[in-house]
Amino acid sequence: MPPPHPFVELGQATGSRLLLLMAEFNGMLGSATDDIAIRLLGRDFQERIRRVPMKLAHGKVDPFGFDLDTAKRAAAVSAFFHRVYFRTQCRGIARVPAGPVLLVANHSGQIPIDGVLIGACMFFDAEPPRFVRSMVEKWTQTLPFIGTFLQRIGQVVGVPENARRLLSHGEAVLVFPEGSRGVTKPFSKRYQLTPFGLGFMRLALETNTPIVPVSVIGGEEQYLNLHDSRRLAKWVGAPSFPIVPQWLLPGGQLPLPTKYRIEFGDPLYFDGDPDDEDAVVEKNVAVVREKIEALLRRGLAERKHVFW
Repeated sequence: MPPPHPFVELGQATGSRLLLLMAEFNGMLGSATDDIAIRLLGRDFQERIRRVPMKLAHGKVDPFGFDLDTAKRAAAVSAFFHRVYFRTQCRGIARVPAGPVLLVANHSGQIPIDGVLIGACMFFDAEPPRFVRSMVEKWTQTLPFIGTFLQRIGQVVGVPENARRLLSHGEAVLVFPEGSRGVTKPFSKRYQLTPFGLGFMRLALETNTPIVPVSVIGGEEQYLNLHDSRRLAKWVGAPSFPIVPQWLLPGGQLPLPTKYRIEFGDPLYFDGDPDDEDAVVEKNVAVVREKIEALLRRGLAERKHVFW
């Protein structure tokens, strides 16, 4: 029997806690007079749900497994992390154009909290509110509970066919071109971008979709990853195996309450042949990468403290 996946137990434990939180928030949503729910979710929460453009959905479930009821509860849970725990600062969100768009962001944090908070910005702070469809790694679908849950909240395996279909329906698609290399980078390389894949740029050229560069600050400090062990990753069949001593401490599974700063840059438009040689496409990718790096440099220079 193969050894257990290193993130299965963590994912199951986190998933169980998430279900409990979702149940509690569901009760809160049922009481219009609950002051805590109003303060956390806003008085317009239900109205924002109704205003989300959902051209792909048929009834409450779409062909990718997105379930409106589950997404609503997940949005309620994300409000706590967005507004209370991480106190997310969203800047430039008005720059995100209506219609199909690729949100391209740096990746960090050991677990994809950055994707959750970008989604929270787009739902709670954007006008009109939108659900973000994130492209996730194929291996996540092999995780018990996690794979199904990701589908139900609208996340999709990151293959071109899926992204192309989502964009054709006017969705906002979130892409992390660093992939697992970015999310598991060690603390010593924080805010140093790893190489970008080219797939998102070929997709943008093929579908004539604008790209919005997004910088995320705060995720690199929430878990202190000392090293990404490629040997252990290969042994357990995972794309990475971060060494995070914090996870061994009581309560250390929760991330540190760093302050997240998320900034949306100006939309970028590219022309060209999506089937061009890699060297040609890489020039466009370099432009996006430089924009994200510029946003990161400015945000880090302005930041006075990791936690506030």
